[in-house]
Amino acid sequence: MALEMKVPSPGESITEVEIAQWLVEDGDYVEKDQAIAEVDSDKATLELPAEASGIITLKAEEGDAVQVGEVVCLIDTDAEKPGGDSSDKKEEDSKEDKDKAEAKTETPSKPSTPDQKQDDKNYASGTPSPAAKKILSEKDMDAKDVQGSGKNGRVTKEDAVNAKPSMGTPGNGTRSESRSKMSMLRRKVAERLVSAKNETAMLTTFNEADMSAIFNLRKEYKEDFKAKHGVGLGFMSFFTLAVVRALDIYPAVNSMIDGKEMITYDYKDISIAVSGPKGLMVPVMRNVENLTFRGVENEVKRLALKARDGKITVDEMTGGTFTISNGGVFGSMLSTPIINPPQSGILGMHNIIERPVAIDGKVEIRPMMYLALSYDHRIIDGKESVGFLVAIKEALESPEELLMDNNVKKALEL
Repeated sequence: MALEMKVPSPGESITEVEIAQWLVEDGDYVEKDQAIAEVDSDKATLELPAEASGIITLKAEEGDAVQVGEVVCLIDTDAEKPGGDSSDKKEEDSKEDKDKAEAKTETPSKPSTPDQKQDDKNYASGTPSPAAKKILSEKDMDAKDVQGSGKNGRVTKEDAVNAKPSMGTPGNGTRSESRSKMSMLRRKVAERLVSAKNETAMLTTFNEADMSAIFNLRKEYKEDFKAKHGVGLGFMSFFTLAVVRALDIYPAVNSMIDGKEMITYDYKDISIAVSGPKGLMVPVMRNVENLTFRGVENEVKRLALKARDGKITVDEMTGGTFTISNGGVFGSMLSTPIINPPQSGILGMHNIIERPVAIDGKVEIRPMMYLALSYDHRIIDGKESVGFLVAIKEALESPEELLMDNNVKKALEL
């Protein structure tokens, strides 16, 4: 019996996916629940498991966009699992290919007609066809600058379509290039970023934070924290809880526009931008206002590992009321992060650099980090945005007082 495998729905509102990669080949024997393909939606990359054991017949190519519910492969469940060597089959295939090649060689070529010979004279080397000539004219290019691939060197329509204007005097080195199709996830991210720039009144404000207090706390307690909880005491927990505090003070930053209305959320679902194998992903930590330092670090680790392994779910990527992006892990000194719509704010963290700063009239070397807040100016005023960023700065520079209630061990659950 041939079982039809259809594309399952990855999540609400998703109607189409793209076959990113087949993990098996046509005619392979697959086991039930074996991962047979990776499919891209506009939110995440997911694995497609086999629904039964048997011989698989692929019905879609890599790169194909297929509708949810559409058949992408057949599995012959009556087929027996092969137990022997497949070398005999390979030899048969090789012989068959050889026979085909010999037959093709023996097939006489069709003699040229007088009309074809006349065409060859009309389209001499470097001469474009009418269609190619029109395309090159639109590109403001000369046919002599295009290498013809047609008979006798004629410039075909395809040559004209692929031709590119000169990029200046060629150098002496290799000038190769490659093309690859963007995944559905990457294309969706691109669309959302352009949409955010075009449809919001985005503005960015900056500040800096002295990270000395956090450095001292981590130096003193990180080993005990890891031994007790099995996870490191990183910077994300300090930043996340600083954001929760600032959102309490400035709730407009935890708001979104819905038509002519402004929705303000009492809960804090914090999106964290992480780099996955298929590009940028933004999983969400839910109800962060209820999490401790340990809770945040565990969630960050869990979501980051799932994103890295390509196992993040659509539900874990959906929602979020505010985003934190840590470009500092890649060495970024300063940036203007783009809002993650429909959210109204995103905080950018950057690398920590020791710099000379004035402290009580004296120059000292301190670990400093630039902070950036991009926000939608339609609902967040300048006063609120600046105040929000100052509140972040205050919490980072005085974490024991503002994030730990002057009881570090209790806050870290040690």
